Order: sequence, then C-alpha cells, then structure tokens
Amino acid sequence: MRWTVPNILTVFRLLAAPAVPIMFLYFARPYADAFALIVFLLAAITDWVDGYLARAWKQETKMGTMLDPIADKAMVVIALMVIAAYSSYSPWLILPATVILFREVFVSGLREYLGDVAGTLKVTTLAKWKTTAQMVAIAVLFSQGIFEHYFGMWSWGMDQQIIIDVLEGREVDHLGLRNMYTGMVWSGWIGLALLWIAAALTLITGWDYFHKALPHLKEDG
Repeated sequence: MRWTVPNILTVFRLLAAPAVPIMFLYFARPYADAFALIVFLLAAITDWVDGYLARAWKQETKMGTMLDPIADKAMVVIALMVIAAYSSYSPWLILPATVILFREVFVSGLREYLGDVAGTLKVTTLAKWKTTAQMVAIAVLFSQGIFEHYFGMWSWGMDQQIIIDVLEGREVDHLGLRNMYTGMVWSGWIGLALLWIAAALTLITGWDYFHKALPHLKEDG
C-alpha cells in the first residue's frame, strides 16, 4: 500500500469507526455523545478531503479505492448501531436504520459476487448524496444525545411542575433549560427527518445498483 496522504486519511476514517462505540465504553454520557460526535465529524470531513486530494494530487490508488467505501459503510453502520442502542429502540429510528443496514449488506454481497465486474458499476451522484445525508443525520442525532442529557442533568431533582413552568415561561430559566429542551426536540426531529431521507435515497440507489447488476446475474443459455 502506498502511504499517500489520501490513503492515510482513509485509514484514519476506517479506524475511527470502532472508536465511536468505544467512547461509550470509557466515558459517561453526555461526554460520550460529544466525543463520538467529534470523532464522527472528523471522519466525515476526511471522507471529502481524501477524495479531493487524491484527485487533485493524482494519487488515486487501488488500495484507496477499495478502502474508501468500506470506511464509509463502517462509519455509518457502527454509528447507527450505537444510536439505535441508546434510543430505547424507537421504531421511528429503527425502521430507517434497518433499511440502511439492509441495503449496505445487500450491495456489499452483490459487489463481492460480481467481483471485477463491480468496478465497472460507477458510483452515481445520488449515491454520494445518500452518503452525505446519512452522515449529516447521524451527526445531528449524536448532538441530540448531548442536549438530552444536559437537560436531564440540569433538571435532575426538580419538581415536574416547576420544569413545565420554566419551559412555558412562567418561571425564570436560570439554568437554560429551555435552550436545552429546544435543542433536544429540534435535533431529534431534524435528525429523524434526515435519516428517513437517507433511507429513501438508500433504497433508490440500492435498486439502481441491483438493476445495473441484473445483466451480469442472468443464467447462461
């Protein structure tokens, strides 16, 4: 493997994937959410940077071409598993996550079967938007965990009615509970909306890839 800068960034992204759940093993929430968000954002940024540098510096390699989609899928799949595990298994999150995971496994298996032919099936612009939507959705959902836990920490031990009065403006908000609650609600809704959009794009691009692969799956004779 040629250790070019783009390839080093791709390997970093590949190693960052398992680092996301490790944050939840060694840190309490909401710090785990914050560290996981930072790791995920850095990895997502390198996804664009390594491709740009590889083209600009003419350093595209076979190893980099192979590792790049693997790193993307590892980041998305592992991050979704972590988010789903801490979401109380909400069906509104589990369903689009399942669609994304199923598509990635299906297409990976299809590429493995096609072998060298898979390289002729080019990545579409829509597939790139799919990956972008997935990563933005995951980043927003990680941020929701931060808002949620700070809201829980700051309101711990408070009477339920007082919390309601603070949120509705009848009590002075000394702690900033309204900001945390607003951030928690909006990041949750926006994150879910983006995840459903990503799931829809995932289905469309998965079907497109399968349709392009069909001629290579026909039986001889």
